[in-house]
Amino acid sequence: MEISNIYAADDPENPEFAPAIRIQESLVASAEKRVLIWLAQRTPAWINSDHLTLLGFISQCLAGVCYALARFNPDALLAGIVCLALNWLGDSLDGTLARVRNRQRPRYGFYVDHITDTIATFFLMGGLALSGYVHPGIALGMLIAFLMLSIEAYLATYTLGRFQLSYWKFGPTEIRILLVVGNLALLRYPHLKLLGKPMLLFDLGGAIAIFGMAVMLIVSAARHTSQLYKEERLA
Repeated sequence: MEISNIYAADDPENPEFAPAIRIQESLVASAEKRVLIWLAQRTPAWINSDHLTLLGFISQCLAGVCYALARFNPDALLAGIVCLALNWLGDSLDGTLARVRNRQRPRYGFYVDHITDTIATFFLMGGLALSGYVHPGIALGMLIAFLMLSIEAYLATYTLGRFQLSYWKFGPTEIRILLVVGNLALLRYPHLKLLGKPMLLFDLGGAIAIFGMAVMLIVSAARHTSQLYKEERLA
């Protein structure tokens, strides 16, 4: 867990931020943190967090473009892997670089990082919907589930001072890893059979993702509602 200044104070005349807990307990979080700190310490001085945020944003949008182009040329899936790797670099390193250099801008960083994530996810899911490798309804369902889970996380950050970056050992990096593995699998096995019926590989994966995010949302919302009710119980 890390402390990050992204929790708004009560005084509207004073836009200071009180510390909030960043909860990052994913499978690769510990190793990833060491790698990111190593990279941040060796990043050229002319590169700052804004450059990395822009890299992450553009790369994720281009990953969506690659999915759309894969409808006509499957090799675009390989280009999509490169874009996902660059997205990880930019999206994961920007905050670490700011902390290592002690150049943090808590409100700006939190807002820009997550509004760009939201827009880029729209492009990514839009590209999937156009790819022919997943039914558009499944892609839309994943987008809606992601946005609803994000809203829950942001509300919890504001009301509880806890910013949830991972759920059940699963976070953004694990999602990218699954997409990379999925892209490689699509090159050979775009279809599979389930109970004797053919279906798209990414339709199955997308349905599982929607179900998983829905369960995370329900469990988190119930737990946080209960906690807030107990903390603000009326006499």
